[in-house]
Amino acid sequence: MNIVLMGLPGAGKGTQAERIVEDFSVIHISTGDMFRQAMSEKTEVGLNAKSFIDKGELVPDEVTEAVVQERLAKDDVQKNGYMLDGFPRTIAQAEALQTIAKNVNKPIDGVILIDVKPEVLVERLSGRYICSNCGATYHKMFKPTKVEGTCDVCGSHDFYQREDDKPETVKNRLKVNIEMNTPLIDFYSDLGLLYKVDGEQEIDEVYSKVKSILQNL
Repeated sequence: MNIVLMGLPGAGKGTQAERIVEDFSVIHISTGDMFRQAMSEKTEVGLNAKSFIDKGELVPDEVTEAVVQERLAKDDVQKNGYMLDGFPRTIAQAEALQTIAKNVNKPIDGVILIDVKPEVLVERLSGRYICSNCGATYHKMFKPTKVEGTCDVCGSHDFYQREDDKPETVKNRLKVNIEMNTPLIDFYSDLGLLYKVDGEQEIDEVYSKVKSILQNL
């Protein structure tokens, strides 16, 4: 089984990825993992990627694609298949991946999109707040204080929110990701590879749908 996993920040992609690996023994590969492995093994493409990363520069597409091809050709992927996470990010990368996957005899079977409306994600991602006194972390939806306005740990009434958790920051982050993901969604839909799963359901329900799709690929 060879798949690409997609979803906006906060959609629950990480949770679903863990369950997919557990049930299907597929190799979960993120872009960061690929770079780290290639660099640690000091392969030619790994060292090439490192030369850009060390200078704080973006790794060019052709280097990233070489790292992907090298990783997908490895024995564990050839045996168990792959679940790509964080790649591709652009249409150029998606087109290159189609070629790479065929080159290593591992064409993509499906693209799973965990689909959640942006307004729901804003509520999920901007709900975290922290006790100023002891640092205990809470969430308005998932982990509120037992007594409203009072820290469960130290009893303080003083809380703050990190800059990157504030609604406006979250909205901007989502906007950037939506602009990046929309062409990819259309690309894979046109190829007949896209499977949308409603990510606003309970976690177990989401995974039940994901599992059913994967069992039928």
